[in-house]
Amino acid sequence: MASLLTAADGRDRCAWVGDDAEYRRYHDEEWGRPLHGDRALFEKMALEGFQAGLSWITILRKRPRFREVFAGFDPAQVAAFGADDVERLMTDAGIIRNRAKIEATITNAALVRDMAEGELDALMWSFAPQASGPRPRDLGEVPAVTAESTALSTALRARGFRFVGPTTMYALMQSAGMVDDHVAGCWRAA
Repeated sequence: MASLLTAADGRDRCAWVGDDAEYRRYHDEEWGRPLHGDRALFEKMALEGFQAGLSWITILRKRPRFREVFAGFDPAQVAAFGADDVERLMTDAGIIRNRAKIEATITNAALVRDMAEGELDALMWSFAPQASGPRPRDLGEVPAVTAESTALSTALRARGFRFVGPTTMYALMQSAGMVDDHVAGCWRAA
């Protein structure tokens, strides 16, 4: 697979974007840009958990509905979800209907709700690498797991978080800009 793709607008982008407009927007405007805030990071955590085993474009396309049915990912509101809410979500074709992932999102919301303001943000960002290595020249150089994502996963699991494995946490680190894996030559590469 090529590592760069030149789009109709003449910009070279990471090839995983393909020619999908929503993927292009996500790549250009979100992926790899620093994201802060407990609520925003809780949303990323939840969506990355739902993504496990699926393609990210599936999640992006369903993200508006996820936001709607999960109360804008407000941890206090999601933590209050009960059995009826789980059943309601299991019948909603606009999201990923996986009981374990839905229940994990509710459990994780309660854990975030019980943290001090800014604690989730500080915890997650404390695992961001201090120094960036050389920019990947091709997609094959982009790791799926790092020592930092494994440590973040371990720390979150120790607190009771679920669906936060090392690969999922590395995807979150990329998405939230804790690491910048835009390949060399991509217009977004710093």
